[in-house]
Amino acid sequence: MGAGKTSVGRQLAKLLNKNFQDSDHEIEHRTGVDIPLIFEIEGEEGFRKREQAVIDELTSQTNIVLATGGGAVLDETNRSNLGDRGIVIYLSASVDQLLARTGKDKNRPLLQTSDPRARLEELMAIRDPLYRQVASLMVDTDGCAVRDVVNKIIELIGQK
Repeated sequence: MGAGKTSVGRQLAKLLNKNFQDSDHEIEHRTGVDIPLIFEIEGEEGFRKREQAVIDELTSQTNIVLATGGGAVLDETNRSNLGDRGIVIYLSASVDQLLARTGKDKNRPLLQTSDPRARLEELMAIRDPLYRQVASLMVDTDGCAVRDVVNKIIELIGQK
């Protein structure tokens, strides 16, 4: 959450001449409402069910760059589909960097708390091992421009 998946993914797809897909945006498009409202009405569990179905469908496509929501790795089926069907790139960032990027964003339902830093630390403690488990490559995005991250990814996937 806030590592740059959508920004990096969009530019990466453009440079690689692939279609860009964002699972969160696809869920919003299909439901006609934003993610916070889905969380409000269906809770995280309802959202995660929608997310799993969309990721299953999107990972079956070819010639795409897919950005997923930060919590997609919580689901074992998502991890399997992502890992088995493509190259998974973990865009890592420090909690300080994530907080700076997401601090004022009201479209992050999991961060609508009195202590967003503690929440990010909690999420990272749970998610980081899962990201590492499924990742083919890892790129640190702290203090990096989107273009630099994209260039690093292109360099790394060229070595794969």
